[in-house]
Amino acid sequence: MQGTTLVLGGTGTTGRRVAARLRARSAAVRIGSRAGDPRFDWEDRATWGPVVEGVDAAYVCFVPDLAVPGAAETVAAFAETATAAGVRRLVLLSGRGEDGALQAERAVRDAAAALTVVRASWFSQNFSEGLLRDGVLSGELALPAGEVPEPFVDVEDIADVAVAALTDAGHEGEVYEVSGPRALTFAEAMAEISRASGRPVAFRSIPLDDFAAGLAAAGQPPEVVGLIAYLFSEVLDGRNAEPADGVMRALGRPARDFSDYARAAAADGAWDPVGARR
Repeated sequence: MQGTTLVLGGTGTTGRRVAARLRARSAAVRIGSRAGDPRFDWEDRATWGPVVEGVDAAYVCFVPDLAVPGAAETVAAFAETATAAGVRRLVLLSGRGEDGALQAERAVRDAAAALTVVRASWFSQNFSEGLLRDGVLSGELALPAGEVPEPFVDVEDIADVAVAALTDAGHEGEVYEVSGPRALTFAEAMAEISRASGRPVAFRSIPLDDFAAGLAAAGQPPEVVGLIAYLFSEVLDGRNAEPADGVMRALGRPARDFSDYARAAAADGAWDPVGARR
């Protein structure tokens, strides 16, 4: 019987879904967060030992992103701490097409007992839960993106793959690149959301400098502005436009289509007017 599974970022977009699926399997789950018990903080290594004590497997989601300077060294040090404590299996959420994330993967692989990598790029849920939701609600999403398509990945698929790797045999050493089954431009994604929600949402391409200035004016810290600028200027250059087969390889089923995500999010009230969400 599997012991406790640690979910780092267990209250975040992917982590809370991973934790819910594990609990549905009657697994013992420990949430790794600053509000957790025991407390976990990436910036306070004194919190690492207590959080991995008695843990059998761990889902590792590094915040803010594996591409930031110093991330590889930090996650490798955590992997060493976890392995020394007896953690037998790590599942690392990584970034598709990010050089810094690849460095982090290599560093963790050298330190971990057994590692599965789940590489993902743009989440579909960014439009309904994340930074882009306000633009969708306003009726116009303005981003520094043009006609480069992206096979947006449903976070529900990421969670399914992660849980399979945490609980089932045969995933050790695998690298699963996950994406949706087809690539869409941001304009096409807005058209899908418009159809699903019944609310017209336009897309407008704007210069990167204007977008970054808007984020800063809205109070986003410099490190967040820099990371998002990196994602739009370098990662969204077509390198990830080809859909990947990680969901099929890991789960034996196709990845969820963006239209399915949009219908589900609309049905859940993701784009209801402010104050009308269930």
